[in-house]
Amino acid sequence: MRQPALRTGVRWKISVAIAAVGALIAVALSLVVHNAARVSMLDNAREVQMERLLFAQRVYESSKPKEPRFGTKLNDPKLPRELDRLVERRRRGTYVEEHAAGAPDVWAAVPLGNGDVLSLHTPFADRSATVMRRLDEALVVGSVSVVLAGSALGVLIGGQLSRRLRKAAAAAGKVAQGNTEVRVRDAIGGVVRDETDELARAVDALTDALQERIEAERRVTADIAHELRTPVTGLLTAAELLPPGRPTELVRDRARAMRTLVEDVLEVARLDSASERAELQEIALGEFVGRRVALLNPDAEVRVVHESWVSTDPRRLERILGNLLTNAAKYGRPPVEVTVEGRVLRVRDHGPGFPEALLREGPSRFRTGASDRGRAGAGHGLGLTIAAGQARVLGARLTFRNASTPDGTAPEGGGAIAVLWLPEHAPTNTGSFPVLHFPDAD
Repeated sequence: MRQPALRTGVRWKISVAIAAVGALIAVALSLVVHNAARVSMLDNAREVQMERLLFAQRVYESSKPKEPRFGTKLNDPKLPRELDRLVERRRRGTYVEEHAAGAPDVWAAVPLGNGDVLSLHTPFADRSATVMRRLDEALVVGSVSVVLAGSALGVLIGGQLSRRLRKAAAAAGKVAQGNTEVRVRDAIGGVVRDETDELARAVDALTDALQERIEAERRVTADIAHELRTPVTGLLTAAELLPPGRPTELVRDRARAMRTLVEDVLEVARLDSASERAELQEIALGEFVGRRVALLNPDAEVRVVHESWVSTDPRRLERILGNLLTNAAKYGRPPVEVTVEGRVLRVRDHGPGFPEALLREGPSRFRTGASDRGRAGAGHGLGLTIAAGQARVLGARLTFRNASTPDGTAPEGGGAIAVLWLPEHAPTNTGSFPVLHFPDAD
């Protein structure tokens, strides 16, 4: 069972990374500063404690009778063991005694000439403890400020990078949809030069290379088809002069099929060159479709739900309709239904439906509309490609789907549905047309 992937943006990843690094640095520096300040204050306290003890020692040795003063004690039983061992070696020293709670005690001890030990101990100064407490508070505030500032900086940097990547992805998506005029580098803009620019230049170079290759293939295809037209026409003329008979009929049929293929390839080449322009006329769509279907496929059922007048090219619309009906008759099963509803034209058969590759990628030359592999050799796959190309010239959209029930399963009889969405505004004489908004489903 696949686990759902957690999707996070680059902005938040960078922000979290900077905040984490800032927090680690702040904590490390705070610990270093805290320990250094504490050690410095304790060393200072020990020096002060030793100076006090030495002064008390001089007073003790010079006074009569000799009595410890200024809080010093003789042979204090609470003297820490470490200092006790030190004075046994006739050495003076200081010691900090830590407590689980509260300030530590600062000890100082010095051996006397008669073998006694004079010692002094006082708690760590309240003023020093206050300074340490305020230092800790300042370190905490500074650490939190560093983390927040790092997070804000990460959001700012990550947001800029994320916007550039999103612009690059959007531009690459337009290129993938066939708009080869788009350049990713121009889309991301900006004056900063980073890895995003390298990616954009690589995508643009790839687009240029693919475009050159596609144009070369189109030119080769058009040139081959153009060169074949004359010999194929001559072959068909020669076939008409053959004596009647079954072999003659076979030759004529193959010659006609070859001529049709050559004409289709030339039409595809013209559509790919984007040089075709629509010759517009006002027509009643329902009436036009009814008359054309009666001639192209008399067995098809025509239903006009809502009549509408449209400005379109009747010749190209008839070409689209004829190719859709031919595909339905060749690869589907009857009945073939044609429905007109406003500016929407649907052609449905009750066969096995369109193949998944066509639904996913759209029509492609030399790929047929049959989902049955056993029948894949029954055509050249140019009919739907020409229909889609003619739809683009009309400013329309041609979509393909398979019939299904509301629960997503194919009903009994199945069926392929081709839907032609005619635009509300027809193309201009230059071939351009307004941006059209179509619903996602018919």
